[in-house]
Amino acid sequence: MTSAELFEKGGPVMYLLLLCSLTVAAIAVDRFLLYRRASQGARELEATVAESLRKHKMDEVAPAVEGKDNMVAHLVKSALDARKSGEDVPMTLEGVYGEAAMLLRARLNYLSMIVTLAPLLGLLGTISGMIQSFSVFNLQAGQPMAITGGIGEALIATATGLLVAIFALVVHTYYAQRMDTMLTLLEKTMNTMLAGFAANDGGRSHAS
Repeated sequence: MTSAELFEKGGPVMYLLLLCSLTVAAIAVDRFLLYRRASQGARELEATVAESLRKHKMDEVAPAVEGKDNMVAHLVKSALDARKSGEDVPMTLEGVYGEAAMLLRARLNYLSMIVTLAPLLGLLGTISGMIQSFSVFNLQAGQPMAITGGIGEALIATATGLLVAIFALVVHTYYAQRMDTMLTLLEKTMNTMLAGFAANDGGRSHAS
């Protein structure tokens, strides 16, 4: 039996499960591109900035982030710009961190929804198949193939729903872990910048 035949036997609910699986795949690709750009060279940059601040070499921080396009670079640039213009550095850092967190979390809630939704859709296909089976049994007694065909439809839908849910769960768990890692690195960078500024300015506050 071909994949197309299995899909047809699964019933109408298979189209919804296909939509769910395509949504998971699209989110996975979108998050991969975002996280790659956000984290590329970020850990090394944080270490470089921390080393410069530890040695009180503030003039080395700006060149270190020049041309970088990751989230750590954006955070450091925002802190340097706020300090230069006399703005509240901690508040600026909190704002940039919040925006980064929102960007990293985007669309992950859809994956959580699909983890729950896909098995329920499979169950709906199961119920639909069982209803069809027993309807055929009542109308055309003595046709066991029709009954087993309906049960087969039910099992295909259930199995597909579970597979889609597993796929969504794996993708969600992977990117949730990457999000936690990135946010931890950003928090570390924030603390490094604030401590470095305080040390270089003799402990004075940078709030305007």
